[in-house]
Amino acid sequence: MSAAGRLDDAPILVIEPGRRFAAVRLTELWQHRELLYFLIWRDVKVRYKQTILGAAWAILQPLATAMVFTIFFGRLAGIPSDGIPYPLFAYAGLLVWTFFAQGLAQSSASVVGSANLITKVYFPRLVIPLSAVLSGLLDLAVATPLLVVMMAHYRVWPGTAVLAAPFVLLLALLAVTGVGLWLSALNVEYRDVRFVVPFLVQLWLFVTPVIYPASVVTPRLARLGVPSWVLGLNPMAGVVEGFRWATLGRGAAPVSVIAASAVVAIALCVSGALYFRSVERSFADVV
Repeated sequence: MSAAGRLDDAPILVIEPGRRFAAVRLTELWQHRELLYFLIWRDVKVRYKQTILGAAWAILQPLATAMVFTIFFGRLAGIPSDGIPYPLFAYAGLLVWTFFAQGLAQSSASVVGSANLITKVYFPRLVIPLSAVLSGLLDLAVATPLLVVMMAHYRVWPGTAVLAAPFVLLLALLAVTGVGLWLSALNVEYRDVRFVVPFLVQLWLFVTPVIYPASVVTPRLARLGVPSWVLGLNPMAGVVEGFRWATLGRGAAPVSVIAASAVVAIALCVSGALYFRSVERSFADVV
């Protein structure tokens, strides 16, 4: 058979825009898993290309911030840390917070930053913000060993609660993915989102128990008749408190806060994915 004959018999794939509120096709994401892998690797290489310290920046950022917090909030302001040495208390919180903050910054700008790719070839657009979020897991993995070193230095050892740490990190991943999907889609239509994100991250840090423990806030909520789980409406509150409890092994499990944060994170992730799918059909025209 000639080459022309083989071309005539080849199946024809017609790509059409989906419905405005189409469901998320997980099978399509799985079929493009290799593309997701290469986009993650691209984001990692671009982040540390032509840098002197390379991946060491993943350690220096939370470490330097923890040192500043220790001096100004731990020593000068005297903020309590639930019996945990404040440098360790701050670094443990900043470890997961840095993953969230960087994932938010990277994912919110990911679709606009991939304009050349979006306008040339079809693939599930969800892959782009997902790759921006998942690339931050490498930074988290690089910075985690220092937490272990600090725990050994201060003789703070985790108990069986450390088995819950992967589930808390999964909660952090859901939270940053949900918010990142919302912001990445909104950034295509409203370019001032890129100015809002740094401001949003700064405000979010101070309403999350990173600098202070949740035990400082919950008694004040109780005096107002507000249950403690309300703190978990901020999904990162459950992540930070849960991660400290799991790794540092102090205090009771903040079950109600983690449960509330899990509900909010799942809601953000599902609604963010649906909204992203509803507007992605116009990305190539607007971006």
